[in-house]
Amino acid sequence: MQIINKLLEIETFQGINIHNITHQIQDLILSTSIKTGQVLVFSRHTTTALAINENEERLLEDVKAFLRKLAPDSAKYLHNDLHLRDVPPDEPINAHSHLMAMTLSTSEVIPIVERKLALGTYQSVLFFELDGPRKRTVFCQISGL
Repeated sequence: MQIINKLLEIETFQGINIHNITHQIQDLILSTSIKTGQVLVFSRHTTTALAINENEERLLEDVKAFLRKLAPDSAKYLHNDLHLRDVPPDEPINAHSHLMAMTLSTSEVIPIVERKLALGTYQSVLFFELDGPRKRTVFCQISGL
């Protein structure tokens, strides 16, 4: 069995944005000789997340609205009391982004069959930026034969 580690780099935008990274992951798989196995996709940031769902524009807008209702950026959060904790000078006010991320997932494991992601018809791998704009990385560990 082979285990291959790769990184995806993603440039994100202001606020909540959702990126379909399915094709980038598929390209990573094709860059290996693995035909059957699985890929672990892991978000390396505390204000980002991953999900497998439908990449449909209106649904994604609904998801953004849901997350904003769940953790509004205007609410009072202890984490945002920057004067009460030791923080870098560029520390953002982002407790809401951390809370949104914790309601989603940091990783997904997807089977690989015949060198392809074994996703369903309407499934895509979605990367959620909850505190952009930033340069982000997603760790992918491809394992199999």
